[in-house]
Amino acid sequence: MSTAARAWAAPNWGDAGLVSGEGVELDVRAARIGSRALALLLDVLVQLVAGLLLAALTGLVLAALPYGVLDAAMERALLTVGLVLLLVGYPVLCEQFNDGRTPGKAAVGLRVVSLDGAPVGFRQSLTRALVGVAVEWPGLVLPLLSWAVGLTVMLSDTRGRRLGDLAAGTLVVHTRPATRWRPVPAVAPELTGWASSLDLSRLDGELALAVRQYLARADDFSQPARDELARLLWRQVAAATCPPPPDGQPEVTYLTAVMTERHRRARRLLAGERTLTEALWPQLRSVPPDDPPGRST
Repeated sequence: MSTAARAWAAPNWGDAGLVSGEGVELDVRAARIGSRALALLLDVLVQLVAGLLLAALTGLVLAALPYGVLDAAMERALLTVGLVLLLVGYPVLCEQFNDGRTPGKAAVGLRVVSLDGAPVGFRQSLTRALVGVAVEWPGLVLPLLSWAVGLTVMLSDTRGRRLGDLAAGTLVVHTRPATRWRPVPAVAPELTGWASSLDLSRLDGELALAVRQYLARADDFSQPARDELARLLWRQVAAATCPPPPDGQPEVTYLTAVMTERHRRARRLLAGERTLTEALWPQLRSVPPDDPPGRST
């Protein structure tokens, strides 16, 4: 079955089932209930802090008003507006202005996308938020029953979608890889200097995933499809990187050099983050990969 045909097939358990515009299946994991519950807990904490700050600010403003201006109706209206801002406005604004991520999702490494992998739209974010408030969290309509239904839907769906995702046509995916770095081919010696000088700031993660998948599966493609896909991917990568490469190399060699350099920079950044984390929180020091927990000695 071709990659384009697999896009319409049911994804494997935990597989996001996303396919790039070039027909390359993307190695993206769908977020399950555990990571999503942790992200929700963090978002609830942020909302509580934001609610306290909003209440304090509103209290200061109302205290400056003349006596008798504030009545019971205005208090209820202000309370309603505040709840709408926290429960609906918070996730919608965060997803629209932070690439589909609330603070909780960003901390856990999750992101909301459309079912085709595109960025989540405003209507989708609004639909997710409204359905969530109504029947999921906090669940204004039959809380106990709606919670049970929502939990059942998330556990039974192969991509971990909740009711809001089903209604809005969205999906929550992991933005961090689940496995160790995969080995990548070495850069051609004549491209080493060029690769180290590359500006990769405009090379987005979706295109990088498509290139990585192509390099990993290039031998599975037959000619001339293999070379055509390499040329198509290279045109997109070349438009997102600079300076241009030296002439005389095939497209797959350029793609390999770009991905190897991106991989090297990401490893250097990850090593720096781990060093900082271990210095600040020694108790969170990770177990060495060659000595996994539970291995008998």
